Amino acid sequence: MRLIDENGTQVGIIGVREAVIMAEERGFDLVEVAPNAVPPVCRLLDYGKFRYEQSQKEREARKNQKQAELKQIRLMPKTADHDITVKANQAKRFILAGDKVKFNVRFRGREMAHPDIGRKMLEEIAEQLREISIVEQKPLMEGRVLSLLLAPTAKVLKAAQQAQKAKLAQIKAHPASEPGLAGASSTATEELDDDEDLDDEDLDDEDLDDEEFDDDEEFDDDEDDATNADLDDAKP
Repeated sequence: MRLIDENGTQVGIIGVREAVIMAEERGFDLVEVAPNAVPPVCRLLDYGKFRYEQSQKEREARKNQKQAELKQIRLMPKTADHDITVKANQAKRFILAGDKVKFNVRFRGREMAHPDIGRKMLEEIAEQLREISIVEQKPLMEGRVLSLLLAPTAKVLKAAQQAQKAKLAQIKAHPASEPGLAGASSTATEELDDDEDLDDEDLDDEDLDDEEFDDDEEFDDDEDDATNADLDDAKP
């Protein structure tokens, strides 16, 4: 084997027994670091300390890496073309940030008879985002919800991770003079996103009110028909 001592200096090619004796004399562990090399390469080191340093490096790498999140966007079969474009642009921002996006088209009442409307809507959105995303899950019907899952392409994901790493490095190099400032901005952004989601939910509630109004109209028509029938029966 080729041996490297605790200081990183190459001792040379020696036998296994000689390397073991040297490790015991110096109080280190004999660790094989390159088993596929010819001859294999071993080092004298403190294995416990080595594993600790490796775990610290891995933890730091995970901290700097962009963690992909799943963002969900809700649609309705009667969503207008303009609103679909707005939703697609919102999804574009999420994807460019390295996140996955799941579109959910919810069907209500008689809308269940026309799932092709929602399918066409999702295919149109996938086509608009084709350059920056891949279809991870094709439109799939789950109960009353038709779902489409889009994920960023490898190129977009790599760019998002690099941007996140550069941002963290900049924060470490130039910490804010007021520590709470960054947190306040983040909170404001989250509140803004919540407001946007609330607006979307309000829009969906309006759609629900419309459906309830339609059902009431049908109920009134039925009552009118029943009343007319009773009047006809009452005539001599």
